Amino acid sequence: QVQLAESGGGLVQAGGSLRLSCAASGSIFRINDMGWYRQAPGKQREVVAVITRGGGAVYADSVKGRFTISRDNAKNTVSLQMNSLKAEDTAVYYCNAYILGAAYWGQGTQVTVSS
Repeated sequence: QVQLAESGGGLVQAGGSLRLSCAASGSIFRINDMGWYRQAPGKQREVVAVITRGGGAVYADSVKGRFTISRDNAKNTVSLQMNSLKAEDTAVYYCNAYILGAAYWGQGTQVTVSS
């Protein structure tokens, strides 16, 4: 079993910053891609950022230049630094990890940006 635990969500004013963290634990052999997704009320879950094991990262157009994803392979963690937050960034953010072809998800952490 693999568990992903997110932390760092909360309430912030527009223009502020938050840092999300996610730690994987359990029967982990090797984590390939890790990422962050989000789901706003009434909308589908969407990708925010994905990072490969080697550190290559891709971002949704809506967060480019504002968010930075990073990971620590030794600690099995992934983080998302979110700057210049906007009201439209309000959503539940989910951590994701691919291990041996299977996708694992965290329980989600709420991020609310007040305008």
